[in-house]
Amino acid sequence: MASHRRALVRLARPVYLELLSGVAAGIINTVWVARLGGAAVAAVAVATNVENLLLGVVLMAGSGTTVLVARARGADDPAAVRSAARGGAALCALLVPPVALGGHLLREPLAALLLGGPGHPAHAPAAAYLAISLPGTAVLFATNVLDGILKGAGDTRTPMRLAFLANGLILVLDPLLIHAYGVPGAALATVTGRSVALAAGLAVLRREPLLRAARAVRPALPVLAALRRTAATGLPMSADFTVRMAGALALVSVVARLGVTETAAYGIATKAMYVATMAFYAVRQAAAIHGARLLGAGRDERRAVGRQALLLGGILGAAAAGAFLLTAGPVMLLFGAGPEVAEAGALFLRCLGPHLVLTGGYIALAGVFEGTGASPRLARITLAGVLVQLPLAYAFSVAGLGMPGICLAMALAAGAQCAALGPLYRRATASAGPPPLSGTSPTGPSRAPAGPPARARSRRRDAAP
Repeated sequence: MASHRRALVRLARPVYLELLSGVAAGIINTVWVARLGGAAVAAVAVATNVENLLLGVVLMAGSGTTVLVARARGADDPAAVRSAARGGAALCALLVPPVALGGHLLREPLAALLLGGPGHPAHAPAAAYLAISLPGTAVLFATNVLDGILKGAGDTRTPMRLAFLANGLILVLDPLLIHAYGVPGAALATVTGRSVALAAGLAVLRREPLLRAARAVRPALPVLAALRRTAATGLPMSADFTVRMAGALALVSVVARLGVTETAAYGIATKAMYVATMAFYAVRQAAAIHGARLLGAGRDERRAVGRQALLLGGILGAAAAGAFLLTAGPVMLLFGAGPEVAEAGALFLRCLGPHLVLTGGYIALAGVFEGTGASPRLARITLAGVLVQLPLAYAFSVAGLGMPGICLAMALAAGAQCAALGPLYRRATASAGPPPLSGTSPTGPSRAPAGPPARARSRRRDAAP
């Protein structure tokens, strides 16, 4: 049990720092754009929300690749590793053209749709931002798949370093390019930073021992079959994330009924909340990677890994709840909120405790389902939670409960999700034996003709600090 907990913490820590660096860069980006006025801030906010939704699309390739590479690694099967990497790359290549090219061509209608019409003051800058950011999704998608390959190989530190490189460059380029080109400069800084990090990541990938061994053997599956397997594995995770993001956006419209002050407070408070929820997602990724590798090695330890993931998620949720209870006011002021907005946001953060504890456990435990190929029902549970949360939030807002009512709706929805996930987890862990490894050849795992065995490399990597 303790070994599983140590493995989860080792894998999750770099993932959390990677996610945190992205949020920090986004916040500082907003600070620089704010110098251009309210219309510029609204334009960037709308455009980045589009990017968040598109991230849910590419998770189908990135998450599917992570799980399949981790399982192939656990099975010591270089041929399956190569198939998993090829499948992720092929799926990414399939997704990029409609998103990048189609989005670029439809940037103005898309901006008008999101802003309520072409007459909105933010329409022109939003379209200008999307003209650069949507073609730039090619870089975002490729980086996500590259990270998925590295994480499946057990390396979560390199993606963290690449994120530091990308976001560090963005922070340096933001003031220069925004000053020179306005709102489009913010998009250009983001795409440039990510492009440099992608180039560095590709260089690292060529030296990855697991991938070098895989390149020496024939892939276990044809490209098209590998693509379909990656899509089938990653689709539930993609749908889960997309539903959760759509629910968060829909909740904004409910909060807007409470007033401008509450809406502004909610917008700032959720940024602070993301600092906590990203820790949950880091544990989720760690549980998916660790569980997939164990199953690939023929060790069905989903119950033990799930318990440790649930424990870590609950502890992180309780720690975040306690921190917000004590420091909610200073946190809101740190984000530059005015007195009224800070008061409303602090009330919201102090009431988030039950939601954070329940959500932390749910998100962390869901990683076990992702890593073991038992996740198709997760998106349905998440959707059910959203469908519970929105009407409850509306009813509580009409009843005059204000921001505490919004938090209560979020907590009840999280409780419903946990209640649905519990029986599903018990049934999944009651089944004996791992599912068949994706892409394993009928005659058994393929071996690389040269170099140290993949299993030995895995043990050395797991023993690394």
